[in-house]
Amino acid sequence: MYLKEYRICMPLSVEEYKIGQLYMIAKHSHEQSEHGEGVEVVKNEECDHPKHGKGRFTEKRVYLSSRLPSWIRSMIPNIFYITEKAWNYYPYTETVVVVHFMCVFSLQCSFVPLFKVYIETRYENNNGSSENCVGLSDEDIEVREVEHIDIAYDDIPEKNFKKEEDLKTFKSTKTDRGPLQKGWRDTSKPIMCSYKAVKVYFEMWGMQTKVEQFGQRSIKDILVLGHRQAFAWIDEWIDMSMEDLRKYESETNEKTNAKVLSQ
Repeated sequence: MYLKEYRICMPLSVEEYKIGQLYMIAKHSHEQSEHGEGVEVVKNEECDHPKHGKGRFTEKRVYLSSRLPSWIRSMIPNIFYITEKAWNYYPYTETVVVVHFMCVFSLQCSFVPLFKVYIETRYENNNGSSENCVGLSDEDIEVREVEHIDIAYDDIPEKNFKKEEDLKTFKSTKTDRGPLQKGWRDTSKPIMCSYKAVKVYFEMWGMQTKVEQFGQRSIKDILVLGHRQAFAWIDEWIDMSMEDLRKYESETNEKTNAKVLSQ
């Protein structure tokens, strides 16, 4: 198991980001999906938790085999699938991502979950100063690596860069926020932080460390890009109510599913 805690600050309040993150997830999933690959939304429904109260449960199936690096494709079968289940009790969420591989034993076939990611997230109105707001155990705190992500200045893959989403130059017309200058996390108001404790597990002898490290690098790329886009798209969602957001989410998810499942 490889544990990292990412702290991602945003020039938003926790209340604002409740809409912004859901808008970003729906739009980002649609943009990143294409014929036969991307994110299929299987479930999006209300749920209850005895401690966290009412929330939202989503289940997604992810298809991305052609986007994996060649060294991973060479060691896994062609038949596999990825599931993502998330329980959103904002401002706390839990997410589980599992990669299921087809394994054959004698005359029987079964899907075995060899790769797993478990993420706990909490959002707070500060600039990343909380030391354990997610509630990690003492054992986890001893082994965790803490990394502060700068959504404006951390690198993203070149293929994902868009000039209009460059937060060093972007300025919101509706909120007058931006561009984000060096040191913005210490001066911006409002300011919030997304605390994500990410545990990556890979159960294959001889490849565990390499694959878990690759998993964390991939997750960081996703976090940087997603949070950049949430702020870069602020003028699209800042005036939305939750009712507006749910309607947008439903319509966009339907379009995304049609794109991914088309042949």
